[in-house]
Amino acid sequence: MTLDKTAIRNAATVIALRDRASDPHVLMGQRGANAAFMPSKFVFPGGAVDAADAEVSLARPLPAICADRLREDSEVDLGHALAVAAIRELWEETGLVLGQTGKWAGAVPDDWKGFADSGHVPTAHALQFVFRAITPPGRPRRFDARFFVVDAGEIVSDLDDFSAACDELSHLQWVPLSKAREEFDLPFITEVVLAEVAARAHDPSPPASVPFFRNNDEASLFLRLRGFDPNDDD
Repeated sequence: MTLDKTAIRNAATVIALRDRASDPHVLMGQRGANAAFMPSKFVFPGGAVDAADAEVSLARPLPAICADRLREDSEVDLGHALAVAAIRELWEETGLVLGQTGKWAGAVPDDWKGFADSGHVPTAHALQFVFRAITPPGRPRRFDARFFVVDAGEIVSDLDDFSAACDELSHLQWVPLSKAREEFDLPFITEVVLAEVAARAHDPSPPASVPFFRNNDEASLFLRLRGFDPNDDD
């Protein structure tokens, strides 16, 4: 048996949910036709964690329950870096700011200069960890992706202004949650995540547990992450 040797990169994805109490919409864009990973598919903003993400300060951290669940079934604690990556990817791919008014302490990393120029510092308190999935073996690129929901009301910039976005995603738009799976060409895992989000769109509280599709060379497992207390010896 030949084992898949494609390196698995940690990644963060943001599901921005707008008008969730009345007519929920999610922010999505289309990947390029020549993209190596999921070409032409409609996806949420997101991408791989960069080494520098662990060094970026957050004015407000992730909710404790999310940080706890992110540590489960992980060799190292990546919660902070994943939260920073989620905020950075949302900024880079859509131009939307998840943060609060403030000045950066020290030098601003190159990837964050535009964000800092907007007069904001990043905050993660509004991110809610809701899904985790590892890309199955055999794909050209593989990611261990953590999906975060954020209520669009927490975004401090104009929700319809994508002028600061890079060109990685085209056709950025707020898609009606009820129509996304019917009218758009989506990756399989995006359809699965959308179903989970739709089931809880009107409930802002954290889920009882977080679904985890763990695909590796030996087996594909469906797990539930409930979190644990690292200080608990039981």
